[in-house]
Amino acid sequence: MTDFIFVYHGGKPPSDPAEIEKVMAAWNDYYQGMGDKVVNGGGPVGMSSMVTAKGVAENGGANPVSGFTVVRAASKAEANKMAAGCPILSEGGSVEVAEIIEM
Repeated sequence: MTDFIFVYHGGKPPSDPAEIEKVMAAWNDYYQGMGDKVVNGGGPVGMSSMVTAKGVAENGGANPVSGFTVVRAASKAEANKMAAGCPILSEGGSVEVAEIIEM
């Protein structure tokens, strides 16, 4: 089994209490469906900095990260299938899937 990171892009946090409850229920169902394959549930993140040789930009880059999760899967195909059920997709967001390479 290999660990993969899901990097979430886009989506938007709800502001209405009823919508917050609905979104949280969808995420909880998503994590429960993956069971013990969730290594680190991660969570949402704040605006990132983009650090380059030219300096630091406080704009999150071209495609700002909105959150992450670490999962364990037998293959990248399995990880992609797991990511396909992510609630952020219904909010217009995307999930970037990458293998975590042990050094």
